[in-house]
Amino acid sequence: MKQLSAAEQALLMPIEAAPMLAQVERWCTINTGTRNLAGLAQQAALLADAFAALPGEVRLAEAAPVEAVAADGARIALDHGRHLVLSVRPEASRRYLLTGHMDTVYPADHPFQSLTWLEPGVLGGPGVADMKGGIAVILAALTAFERSPVAASVGYDVMINSDEETGSLSSAALIAALARGKAAALTYEPSALPDGTLAGARPGSGNYSAVITGRSAHAGRNPQDGRNAIVAAAALALALRDAVRDGLSINPARIDGGSANNVVPDHAILRFNVRPRTPELADAFANELATLIATIEAAHEVSIHLHGGVTRPPKPLDAKAEALFGLVRECGAALGQPIRWQAAGGVCDGNNIAAHGVPVVDTMGVRGGAIHSPAEYLITASLAERAALSALVLHRLSGGE
Repeated sequence: MKQLSAAEQALLMPIEAAPMLAQVERWCTINTGTRNLAGLAQQAALLADAFAALPGEVRLAEAAPVEAVAADGARIALDHGRHLVLSVRPEASRRYLLTGHMDTVYPADHPFQSLTWLEPGVLGGPGVADMKGGIAVILAALTAFERSPVAASVGYDVMINSDEETGSLSSAALIAALARGKAAALTYEPSALPDGTLAGARPGSGNYSAVITGRSAHAGRNPQDGRNAIVAAAALALALRDAVRDGLSINPARIDGGSANNVVPDHAILRFNVRPRTPELADAFANELATLIATIEAAHEVSIHLHGGVTRPPKPLDAKAEALFGLVRECGAALGQPIRWQAAGGVCDGNNIAAHGVPVVDTMGVRGGAIHSPAEYLITASLAERAALSALVLHRLSGGE
C-alpha cells in the first residue's frame, strides 16, 4: 500500500464536509424530476455558477431529440433539460471524464420533496444520494485536485446530464463524444452498498415497445375475421419469458391497447426491458428477437413494429477497468477507506462510457441508500471521504508522487 505523502496530506486537508452539505441541502430543495424542465433549468443555472469556480469553460448543451411511443402507437417527442459540460485544459494530451446527473426519479407532484434529518449524520431527501451528493463530491474533488502540482499537465471534462434516470437518451451522443480518447472516467452514482462497496461489472439494458396491429371484428357476429392484437401481445410476452436464460433477463412489463368487450382489438403495445450480461448475449438476443417477432406475426396474422433497443451496453470488467479499480482501492487504503466491489444489476452512464473502451469506476459518489424511494438517505460523513478519495485518485492517476 502506498501511504499518503506529506504533499498529498496537504492536498487533501482543505476538503471540508460543511460547504458540500450546504450545497446538497440547497440543490435538493429544487425538484428535478426528469420531466420537470423548469426545475432542471433552475438546477442547471446553480450548477453552472458552482462549476465556474474551476478553470475552463462551462456550457449548457442542448438535449438531443428523443421520441417515445404513446399508448395509441403514435410517436411523440419528449423534451429534456440541457446538460452541463465543463471543459478544462482541452489541449492536454491526457484527459479524464467525470460524470453525474442532476435529474431525479421524483416528479414535481411527488409527495417526497423535503429534507429530514433521520439521525445525526444521516440526511433523508430526494436526490441526496442519487445524486446531488455525488455532484458536490465532483466539485470538491476537482477543487482539491487543482492544487496538485500535476494538475496543470492534464485536462478533464465534467458532464452533468438531465436525463440519466430515464436512460440518458438525450445525452447519449454527448457522452460518446466526451468519452472518446479519455484515459479514464469516474462517474458519481452512490456506492452500491452503504458501506462504500463499488459496483463492478454491470449488465446492459434496453427498453422496447412492440406496436402490434391486428384487425377489428365484431366479437359476436364474426370474431373469426378479426386478428386479436392483445392475444398476439400476450403470446409475444410469453415467448420473451421463455427466452430468459443465464446472463439474460427479460421483463415484459406492460400491455397497452384493447377495445370494447364486443370488439376484437386491432391494437396493442407490449413494453419490455432486457438486460444482457455480455455484448455477445446482447447480439444474440437481437437476432432472437427478430425471429420471435416473425413467428408471432405469422402465427397470429398481425404486423409488429419494434421501437427501442439496448441503449446501455453491457459493462464487463476488462484489464484496464480492473487496473483503475485497483488504483481506487490503493487510494482508499491510504485514506483508511476499505474499498471493494461487486457485480451489480443496475445500469448507468458508466455503461455508455465503457462502450468506448474507456476504463470507468461508476460508483464514486456518496454512501447512502434506499435510492429511488421516499426513504432515500445520505451518510453525510461520506461527502468529504469520497471527495478525498477522488482527489487522490486523480492525483496519482496523473503521475503524482
